[in-house]
Amino acid sequence: MSGPNASKAERPGARRLLAPQDAAPFTVRRRPLGRHLGRPTLVVCDHASNAVPLALAALGLPAEARARHIAWDPGAGALAEALAERLRLTLVRSGFSRLVIDCNRPLQHAGSILAVSDGQGVPGNTGLSANEREQRVAEIFAPYHAAIELELLRLATSVAAPALIAVHSFTPKLNSTDRPWHCGVLWDRDPRIPVPLIAALRGEPGVLVGDNEPYSGKDPSNYTINTHAEARGWAHVCLEVRQDLLADAAGVALWSERLALALEPILDDASLYSPSLYSEREPA
Repeated sequence: MSGPNASKAERPGARRLLAPQDAAPFTVRRRPLGRHLGRPTLVVCDHASNAVPLALAALGLPAEARARHIAWDPGAGALAEALAERLRLTLVRSGFSRLVIDCNRPLQHAGSILAVSDGQGVPGNTGLSANEREQRVAEIFAPYHAAIELELLRLATSVAAPALIAVHSFTPKLNSTDRPWHCGVLWDRDPRIPVPLIAALRGEPGVLVGDNEPYSGKDPSNYTINTHAEARGWAHVCLEVRQDLLADAAGVALWSERLALALEPILDDASLYSPSLYSEREPA
């Protein structure tokens, strides 16, 4: 597998948001294609990092706020890395906090850049100008999604329709409500990955699997899956694992192994890599 490849957006004549000392807006870990090498499936992690560009002065938040789920999906990046390694899949990870700009929300969505998240005010997101918003789009959001598109098109040179897996994590409690599921499988109309995956995971003793819980794959705000896979009729699924189960290396190893064993036979079915009949959403 090649090492990380990263890119930063260039905006000639404009003052840059990202400095040389900042992280890149995305990281790619690429698997070569071919027999016994890599499967034609891409793993993405939209909320892998809680980093904030230096120019944004931590968005005015203390470190403890930036460590919370409002800033990223704790454990999701490590899980995505381990799952991609176990299944021999290419991985694209986001490089910045969802509070800077949420790479899994449409740009017009109210949650794209939040001034308040789960009761926490975000001073650095208050009163943003159109230019400040566009800077985050051009240097963080757009390069990340361009990287996903590039990797999917590379995979599409070997099959008619590569598959896409998005990895997230969720809090054990939200708004004082307990969320008992150990993991969730989110999907809308295309059952090819999620239905057998749910069945496999539910076959494990003691594992409580949410079918479109604690979030729903039918929500049109799930930008990454909807844009890059669902709209094309390409097989896809969004995985959610509870954050307390990913709190250490042992938890990440357990869940990456569990998910990989369930996904392997699904991803090894050659019929998966053809466009489906589910590319159009049903009317709301």
